[in-house]
Amino acid sequence: MAGLAEIRGETLHLNLHEGQQRAWDSEKRIVAVIAGNQSGKTAFTPHWLYREIQRRGAGDYLYVTPTYPLLELKALPEFLRVFEGWLGLGSYRGNPSRQFVFSADGFTRTFGRAFDERVDVATRVLFGYATEPESLESATAKAAVLDEAGQGRFKVGAWEAVLRRVGLAQGRVLITTTPYNLGWLKREVYDRWRMGDPTIDVIQFESIMNPAFPRAEFEAARERLPAWKFNMFYRGWFERPAGMIYDCFDEGRHVVERFAIPEYWRRYVGIDFGGVHTAAVFLAEEPTTGRLYVYRIYKAGGRTAKGHVEALVRGEVKARLVVGGAAAEGQWREEFRAAGLMVNRPEQGDVEVGIDRVYGLLAGDKLAVFGDLRALIDELMGYSRVLDDNQEPTEQIEDKETYHLLDALRYIGGSVGYGARATVRMVTARGLWG
Repeated sequence: MAGLAEIRGETLHLNLHEGQQRAWDSEKRIVAVIAGNQSGKTAFTPHWLYREIQRRGAGDYLYVTPTYPLLELKALPEFLRVFEGWLGLGSYRGNPSRQFVFSADGFTRTFGRAFDERVDVATRVLFGYATEPESLESATAKAAVLDEAGQGRFKVGAWEAVLRRVGLAQGRVLITTTPYNLGWLKREVYDRWRMGDPTIDVIQFESIMNPAFPRAEFEAARERLPAWKFNMFYRGWFERPAGMIYDCFDEGRHVVERFAIPEYWRRYVGIDFGGVHTAAVFLAEEPTTGRLYVYRIYKAGGRTAKGHVEALVRGEVKARLVVGGAAAEGQWREEFRAAGLMVNRPEQGDVEVGIDRVYGLLAGDKLAVFGDLRALIDELMGYSRVLDDNQEPTEQIEDKETYHLLDALRYIGGSVGYGARATVRMVTARGLWG
């Protein structure tokens, strides 16, 4: 953002607008800047992070974006402009991992003393990606910046991984984003702030709070865009966007507190196979009402079929029906069968029919989710269709390949979904463990 900072002599001076100043002044553990497009969010992050480094001392710090392309497009150039160009603190390394490493001179100018390799640890900013939350697990960080964390590809698993990484140092986290959906950011940060969580501060402002953003462009966007999109992308407000697939999903109705499920309740399992991630959802049916409760989820990679099967069946009551995979994924089903788990081909393989049946379960209050299954709730709140130029939903599902748990739910929901109970009676004998 032009005009945010300037060099006067040998000192970097900040010219913060009101919204940035509120974020700068906040001392809360989690500071979430949820604001309009081009309002000065990303440009603010390197300055906030450098102040945290000065305060917390030498060590590792995290900078996380949803994907690598987003880092390369804006966040990294903005970061290097400050850390490498203006402040001359060190250098960026792309291999073997992406990190910025402080030089001895950068260390001295940051902490006011010379670097002593006998007692001092290196100071690094490690760059990670939410699409690969496993890549965040090895770092122990003193603070973290999450840029564009509201995007659909920034899953709740990445958020939880970041909290684990800063937990030991009780490090602070800065989130900067435009709201894109009603997923974990709203539920885990915004809603908790609204309920008075003393560790969270949310700062919201419109695009035009940035003095460089043209008022005419702001008003033109108001005229041409539907209200929900203008409010989200130019005002930083949460709205229910067009194209949400499970728009009937309501946390008040469909999310319940965990309870002990009786062993005699019927169980159902849906599985989505994958080389990187295999996902599963476990459902139990309340006999008197027929309501299905999702009580467990599973998502893991780096395991053989035998390893997955052992993890899936451990501690579980025999399932009445286990289904998984698309029609062409017979080899996966065969490998799981050889490992001891009979996985049936879904009764309904059509994606849209499967979605409709899960939708029917939700709309009829026949499906509920245990509240601690945050990854599944996050997917339900973010699952949406690509919009066309007229802001109308298309048939294409946005980032479909990232919704593994919902694919698993669709497979089992398509077989036991609203109006499909007869299917269960036909295949039940083939759906037991072993």
